[in-house]
Amino acid sequence: DLDQLVGTNVVLYDPMKDEIIDAAAIEAAKGYPPEKAVEVQTLTGDSTDNIPGVPGVGPKTAAKLIAKYGTADEVLKHADEQTPKLKGNLLAASGTIKLSRKLVTLDRHLKMDLDLAGMKFSGLRGQAIRPIFAELGFNRLLEQLDGLGVGGQTSMDVEATASAAGQTTAADFKYTCLDTPAALDKLVKSLARVKRLAVDTETTATKPMRAKLVGISLAWQAGKAVYIPVRGPLGAKTLEIELVAKKLGPILANEKIQKVGQNIKFDIIVLAQAGIELRGKPFDTMVAAHVLDSTRPTYKLDALAAEFLNHRCIPIEELIGRGKNQVTIDTVPMETVATYAAEDADVTLRLADVLADKLAQEGLTDLFAKLEMPLLPVLVRMERDGIRVEAKTLKLMEGQLSVQADKLREKIVDLAGHEFNVASTKQLGVVLFDELELPVLKKRKTGPSTDASVLQQLAVLHELPAIVLDYRKLTKLLSTYLTALVECIHPATGRVHTSFSQIGTATGRLSSRDPNLQNIPVRTEQGRRIRSAFVAEAGNVLLSADYSQVELRVLTHLCEDETLLAAFRADQDIHRIVAAEVFGVSTDEVTGDQRARAKTVNFGIIYGQTAFGLSVTLRIPRGQAAQFIKQYHERFPRIREFLDSCVEQAKDKGYVETIFGRRRTITEIDSGNPQRRAAAERLAINSVVQGSAADLIKQAMVNIAARIERENRPARMLLQIHDELLFELPAGAVEADRQMIVSEMAGAIKLRIPVKVDVGVGKSWMEAK
Repeated sequence: DLDQLVGTNVVLYDPMKDEIIDAAAIEAAKGYPPEKAVEVQTLTGDSTDNIPGVPGVGPKTAAKLIAKYGTADEVLKHADEQTPKLKGNLLAASGTIKLSRKLVTLDRHLKMDLDLAGMKFSGLRGQAIRPIFAELGFNRLLEQLDGLGVGGQTSMDVEATASAAGQTTAADFKYTCLDTPAALDKLVKSLARVKRLAVDTETTATKPMRAKLVGISLAWQAGKAVYIPVRGPLGAKTLEIELVAKKLGPILANEKIQKVGQNIKFDIIVLAQAGIELRGKPFDTMVAAHVLDSTRPTYKLDALAAEFLNHRCIPIEELIGRGKNQVTIDTVPMETVATYAAEDADVTLRLADVLADKLAQEGLTDLFAKLEMPLLPVLVRMERDGIRVEAKTLKLMEGQLSVQADKLREKIVDLAGHEFNVASTKQLGVVLFDELELPVLKKRKTGPSTDASVLQQLAVLHELPAIVLDYRKLTKLLSTYLTALVECIHPATGRVHTSFSQIGTATGRLSSRDPNLQNIPVRTEQGRRIRSAFVAEAGNVLLSADYSQVELRVLTHLCEDETLLAAFRADQDIHRIVAAEVFGVSTDEVTGDQRARAKTVNFGIIYGQTAFGLSVTLRIPRGQAAQFIKQYHERFPRIREFLDSCVEQAKDKGYVETIFGRRRTITEIDSGNPQRRAAAERLAINSVVQGSAADLIKQAMVNIAARIERENRPARMLLQIHDELLFELPAGAVEADRQMIVSEMAGAIKLRIPVKVDVGVGKSWMEAK
């Protein structure tokens, strides 16, 4: 927009690139001089600002036309000389060209009470800014001020300023580095009678199964903490890991001492890899914060400390840097690491007290203490066990899918009629909307959207969008799974050790990362084939136990619809039953299409599916989809009542609750914007049903793990993916363990209807499914 101002006395400054842009630079980059910027913009318009311009004319085309004819008006006068499509677009825009020109032209005569002298930068007033940033919790801006050295302040000045603003820092507490055997012996004696111990580890990496232990920090009294180094930079004084394990190991393994940690699962695995067992009833501050508010943007210790303790933690970037200049913490000076690490343990200990009180105040202690914390050691075992993955199978698939992807790309190019970068959303947009003249369904700041929802709708009108969807699925499989999974195979175990997160979703469902196994497609043949690479060790098999229609069963339990209750109790085809009710026919007369529609609505209703969403999914007119949903609710009024009650609870309390009492905050439920309000209503419904299902499988996992340990069973729980649990066990133990697993999964919580579990067994995950 500012190009038109550039001239003899005016240049632009790009702060992102740190570049000065003058008239010559604009012409070189865009193909037109600044004095022609208004003419070009008149033709291109701006969808973000609702400036019409000429449809189908982008910056390059506009620049060529203006270079040839001089002005937008002259371009219109020569419309007959253009291609039929461009001619039509130019003539169609003739009535709005004057408006477009007016809207893109900047007003150069605006009266402003501001002179150039008043705009001169005189530097940052650090002493004045810091208390404001500290009070408002702008920790990243404080870091940036520290980096700039504003006002020539020392680190002590910064700490003093933060304290003056009501915040505490590491300087306010006593932190000690223990680097001698004598100091370690003294520590062990002082810990003999403690009832609670905060533990934190410093490591060389963020993946616990591959990280090496650098040091352990401990806190058992607010304001005091110690750091025990076992690795450090060359010449640093450290303790032998064997000595630390021998002396400190019994304390850490003492189950009578509660262990407090921030993401303590990570610390348990890292210490186990170093030969140290961390046992005792856990209290994870990160998980506690998530139970209190599952929609929080971050659960990092720095953010929680700032919010609940008004404490500014030392940023990790101050120790290891960022980006290309980042180093591992074992290369940082010991005194710096010691203060940072000890602070983490101390802050975690103090944070636990605050969060425990808040859990009690909100009535969430049971959910945290009886479900989430007992689940934590179960996840530790699963992550440490991992699952065997065959690299050769993945590499074979990679070659086969690469050939398929190339063929799809060639077909897309053939349909387009010319070569283009299929992976470029911009180039794809040109093909879809400019050349094929398909309708623009959604706009973004960068232009028309080509996301999956748009392509699904366009697939009804043309073959190319449908093939692009298939192409994207294949390329995602290649990049996200086939290549990435091979890299994730642990060189020492030959297994993939994914990390399960209890804070990854707002509904309470577990998520996984490094790698993310939750998103392996199950509805496509290629996605299912990936599972063939997940195999059991020799002599063992994999057992898959999958809840059948668990969210529908939860919905039926909650809404108490008699027809659905009866169908589930009789183990009938629920989709056929619903289709018969909605279409007014007998179950024997239900067609395949009618059942498919009923199935789509049955599952979609859980997510608050709209008529528009149903029409896209089933590729039917929106009116027809609306009528079907209307008939559905008329026949099943108890479902409508339940859905309305979820929305009402969100409006009344600001949150909704699962069967277990898990809460999710719902914002914008009273928004004046219809789209945002509808989205909030869908979240309210989805959170109750999906969250209850998530709690159900978590309880089952806790119960099964307890049975395996108590009865010394050979089965090992390896993965939790959506509604499925995957186990590895000896072939001879299948029958006994199958019965136990099904019993515990079906009876994890008492519903008004039976909970059904489908079981499969095989040498690979694909066979077991």
